[in-house]
Amino acid sequence: MPTALQLAADDAALQSAVIRSRKLLHKRAMFAAVASAVPVPGLDWAVDAALLSKLIPAINKEFGLAPEQIDQLDPKKREQVQKAVAMVGSVLVGKFISRDLIIKATTRIGTRMATKQLAKYIPLAGQLVAASVGYAAIRYFGEEHMKDCIRVAQQAQLRLN
Repeated sequence: MPTALQLAADDAALQSAVIRSRKLLHKRAMFAAVASAVPVPGLDWAVDAALLSKLIPAINKEFGLAPEQIDQLDPKKREQVQKAVAMVGSVLVGKFISRDLIIKATTRIGTRMATKQLAKYIPLAGQLVAASVGYAAIRYFGEEHMKDCIRVAQQAQLRLN
C-alpha cells in the first residue's frame, strides 16, 4: 500500500500538502500518545475525538478540501470534487466535522483503540503500550485521510495553491 507521499509523487503541490499535514499529524499523535499513557479509562477516547475533530479539518484545508474552500470553487469544479468524494468513499473529506462523524469514522481503528484501553490495566508496560498504540492509531487514521484527500484532489483535477 503506497504512502500519502508516494501517491502525491507526481504533483509538487500535493507533496507539499502532505508534508505540512504530516507535521500537524505528528504533533497531534504525540499529544494522543501522552493522553493514552494516563491511566484514566476513557480519557484518551475523549482526547482522541477532540484531536481528530481539529486535525481532519486542518488536513482538509491543506488539500483545498475544507467546506468553505469547496464552496468558493466554480459550480462545475465543485461538482467534480463532490463526485470525486463519492467515488473515494470518504465521509470526512469536504465535510463539517462533528463528534458523531468522528466516532463513525474511527470504527476503522476500533481494535487498536480497544487494545489501548486494555493495555492501561498492566502497570508501567501497559502505559507504554497504550501510548504507542495511541500514537500509531492517530498516525494511521491521519495518513489514510491524507490518501483520501489526495485521491479526491487527483480525481477532481484540483489545483492547489
